[in-house]
Amino acid sequence: MSRIAVSGANGFLGWHTRCAIEGLGSSSTPVRLGDLNSPSATVSALDGADRLIHLAGVNRGSDSEVDDGNELFARQIAAALRLADQPPPVVVFANSIQAGLGNVYGEAKRRAAGILSDVCAEIGVEFIDVRLPNIFGEHGRPFYNSFVATFCDLLSHGESPTVEIDREVPLLHAQAAAAALLGTGDVEGRTVPMSVSNVLSELARFAEQYSRGEIPALDTSFQRDLFNTYRSYSFGVRQVIPLTRNADARGSFFEITRAHGGAGQSSFSTTHPGVTRGDHYHARKIERFTVVRGSAVIRLQRLFSDEIVRLRVNGDEPVAVDMPTFWSHNITNTGTDELYTSFWINEIYDPADPDTYPKAIPA
Repeated sequence: MSRIAVSGANGFLGWHTRCAIEGLGSSSTPVRLGDLNSPSATVSALDGADRLIHLAGVNRGSDSEVDDGNELFARQIAAALRLADQPPPVVVFANSIQAGLGNVYGEAKRRAAGILSDVCAEIGVEFIDVRLPNIFGEHGRPFYNSFVATFCDLLSHGESPTVEIDREVPLLHAQAAAAALLGTGDVEGRTVPMSVSNVLSELARFAEQYSRGEIPALDTSFQRDLFNTYRSYSFGVRQVIPLTRNADARGSFFEITRAHGGAGQSSFSTTHPGVTRGDHYHARKIERFTVVRGSAVIRLQRLFSDEIVRLRVNGDEPVAVDMPTFWSHNITNTGTDELYTSFWINEIYDPADPDTYPKAIPA
């Protein structure tokens, strides 16, 4: 187990970085900066940490807000590093590919990097400057973090986004960015250049097919990450997918999953009354639950959130429930008879890379 200090932990990339740290079995300590900064608390958070990841920054606002905010955060970190008895041996700065391009944001990031580099050299710790491209991912803030977040939010609400300025943009999923910051991945190998119009076209395809409960063809890891990003927005709008149950004298029939391409694996379980299955989350998998007999409650909890979503389901009125990535989930048999549940997942189970992380949901 290691402890990693993270500034900007409550932001979009901060949340993804904490999720990645959780998946590694390590712990994260948030570092508050700006007006909420307490010098003594910051020193305490950094003291004895194995790594500091500095994410806090200002990327929107007036020129002075962007300029002054990024410099202030870097100076607050620098002051704490000087005072820590045991500063982190590695300091990582989430920089931008805009650094040095001459715009206000890029210059602010460049100066912040210089402040951190200087203090690290002064106290004898390693400084790593990670220049990140455009970041997208689950639960980004629309009209702020990324145009991808904006498109996903609008499409999930049935609106039709338009492209104002089309250009090629280097895109990196937030989990790949977190891996680069943690030293477990790289930026270049995971960055995908794509035009804004092509991104919108892909997302519109996802939205159209997923509105019918269908899983689109996901031929690349980038498409999977983009679809999981879209799903994080659609889950807030539609948490269950109704299934059409056809019944006659012979019995009943309903379709559970229609996938347009790629791998997939189906499984089936029986669960005794009162028993709970699950209590884990996935970082990349698309997993679908469908109760075919009995009654149950499916519970879901987003990582680092106290809110729990409870969905009551039963086999007489079948629905599909797709588990969002980075949401712990479980299913409990609430009936008096055996519960029959069908599971579908978009990849064949690999015991060497299961993408299944235990995380209990409080009762």
